[in-house]
Amino acid sequence: MRKESVEKNAATDELYADAAQWHINTGGETIHAKRMPGKWRTIKWLANATWIIFFIGPYLRWDGRQAILWDIPARQYHIFGATILPQDFWMLSLLLLFFAILLAVVTALAGRVWCGFFCFQTVWTDVFTWIEEKLEGQPAARRKMEKAPLDFTKIRIKVTKHLIWALIGFATGFAFVSWFVDAPTLWKEFFIGQSGTTAYVTVALFTVGTYGLAGWLREQVCFWLCPYARIQGVMLDRTTVLPTYDFHRGEPRGRIKKVQKEADRTTGDCVDCNQCVAVCPTGVDIREGQQEGCITCALCIDACDSVMAKVGRPLGLVRYASLDELEAKPFKAMLKRPRVWVYFFILLAAISGILYGLTSLDPIELKVLHERAPLFTTLSDGSVQNKYTLKILNKGTEDLEVRISASGPEVMELIGANNVVRAKHGVVSPAIVFVKIPRNQLKTERQDVQFRIEATRPDGQVIATDRTSIFIGPKPRP
Repeated sequence: MRKESVEKNAATDELYADAAQWHINTGGETIHAKRMPGKWRTIKWLANATWIIFFIGPYLRWDGRQAILWDIPARQYHIFGATILPQDFWMLSLLLLFFAILLAVVTALAGRVWCGFFCFQTVWTDVFTWIEEKLEGQPAARRKMEKAPLDFTKIRIKVTKHLIWALIGFATGFAFVSWFVDAPTLWKEFFIGQSGTTAYVTVALFTVGTYGLAGWLREQVCFWLCPYARIQGVMLDRTTVLPTYDFHRGEPRGRIKKVQKEADRTTGDCVDCNQCVAVCPTGVDIREGQQEGCITCALCIDACDSVMAKVGRPLGLVRYASLDELEAKPFKAMLKRPRVWVYFFILLAAISGILYGLTSLDPIELKVLHERAPLFTTLSDGSVQNKYTLKILNKGTEDLEVRISASGPEVMELIGANNVVRAKHGVVSPAIVFVKIPRNQLKTERQDVQFRIEATRPDGQVIATDRTSIFIGPKPRP
C-alpha cells in the first residue's frame, strides 16, 4: 500500500511542478496552454481537419470548370452542376437560416461546440500554438524564452515562427480568393502581377488578419471580439450538456499527502493540480463554474482524467454533464423538450426549401409580361391581338439559340417568333411577340395561352421550359 502511495505521489509531483507558475491570464500576457493527449484532443484534431476542404475545395473540377465558384462579377454561383443566379438568391437566405438555427440547436443542447471544435479562430490558433510548441518547447520553456534576453538562438526561433505564421496567413487569404476566382487562373496571374487589385488587397488583409488574430490576440478574440461569445449565455439552460466540474465529488480540494490512507482522506477527488487550467486555451478554471471564456473544447476533461488515472481515482471528475444531472434532478429526455421540436421543424423547413430550390432549377427560365396599355388591339381584319414581352434567362455558362412557340385556342397565330433568339449566358434576353386570334373564335374575355421556349446545348441536350399567360379580348358577341 505504501509503495502504491509513493508512486502516486511521484506522479502528481510532476504535475504540480508543471502548473506551479500557472495563473489565469487577463490579457496582460500570452497564454501558453499545455497540450495533453486524450480522446477529446483527438476529436478536436479531427474536427479541425474539416477545414482542409477550405484549401483544396477550389481545385475540385466539375464539367470542365471549378466545381464551386462564387463568380461575383458575373453574378453567377456555380455549385457542381447547379448554377445559381441572383433570382435564386432566396436559397442562400434559407441556407443561412438553416445554419443559424443549427448553431442555436447545438448550443442549447451541448454548449459552444462550434467554438471549441470548428471555429476558424479556434482552429487557426490551435495550429499556430502547435507550431510555437514545436519550435520553442513546452509552456515552461516558452515562458522562459519570453523573459530571456535577445540572442542569436532566440532571434532565429522567433523569426522562423513568425515567418511560418505569415505564410499560413498568406495561404489562408489565397485560398479564400480562390473560391471567387478560377483557382488555376489565379495561380497563373497572381504572382506575375496580372490579378485584379481586389485579389491582392483581399489576400493582404487575410494575411495580416490571420497572423494578428491567431498569432497574437488568440483567446482575446473569444473574450472581446466575437459576438457569439456575448450571446451564448441566453442559449444555455439547466439541461444543456457541457464540460462540467463535479463539485460534489471534487470538494473540498486538497493535494495528496505523502503518507495517507484512502480511508483517512478528508478531501474530495480534486487534487488541486491545476491541470484543467493549464490545458485551457482561454485560461479559465472549469472548477469555478460555467464562464464566458469557456469554449467547451473539453480539453480539461482529458487533463483531469489523466490525473485521476495516475492517482487511482475514478474518471469523470470533469465530464460532459448538465446542471440538473449534477444536482441529481430528473433528466428530461431530448425529444420531450418543446424547444428541440421547434428547432427541428424550422431546420426541416429550411432544408426542404433548399432541396426544392436546387432540384427545381431550370437551365433556362421564362417570364411572360402581358402588355398593359392597351390590353388588346383590334386589327383591320377584325382579329384581336395581344402583345407580350418574353424575358429569357439563360442560367448556363454558354450562349443558347432559343426557339419560341405557343399553344392555346385552336385558331391562334404567333407573330414575331420566327427568328431564333440568342440568349446570352447569365443575363436576361428580351423578346417581343404577338398573339392574334379571330374575334369570332373568342369564347371568353380571357383565355390561357402557354408559351414555350426550347434550346439545344452544345452537347446535344434539348432543354425547355413553359410559362402560362392570358389572352385578353373584348366581350364575345351574343
